[in-house]
Amino acid sequence: MIVELIISALIICGALLCLIGALGVLRFQDVYVRMHAASKAGTLGAGLLLIAVAVASAELGLITRSLAGVVFLVLTTPVSAHLLARASIIAGVKTCNETEINLLEGKYDKKKQTLASHVEKPVK
Repeated sequence: MIVELIISALIICGALLCLIGALGVLRFQDVYVRMHAASKAGTLGAGLLLIAVAVASAELGLITRSLAGVVFLVLTTPVSAHLLARASIIAGVKTCNETEINLLEGKYDKKKQTLASHVEKPVK
């Protein structure tokens, strides 16, 4: 009885988080905020769904694969979101008008094809 309630709660929370992430991708203004919604809410929602599968199954193999999927999501999603944001900056994708501070504005050198760090050099 309690296990079924835990599984149901995990599925409902995971599905709601996936829905919130999908709505964020549809509703947010620019690629950077959309990427944030997809990478945070989508990863947490999918992770909770995989944990629900692990709790519901009685097979060690399925539990192991589900937990490996959670670890894979947690390790790869931030890296892929970072690389997509970097590629967007290099491609010249602008932020929306509501963005007040863009620390990377003008930091990409097209000749050298390098993206300078947004950290200022300390003054001596």
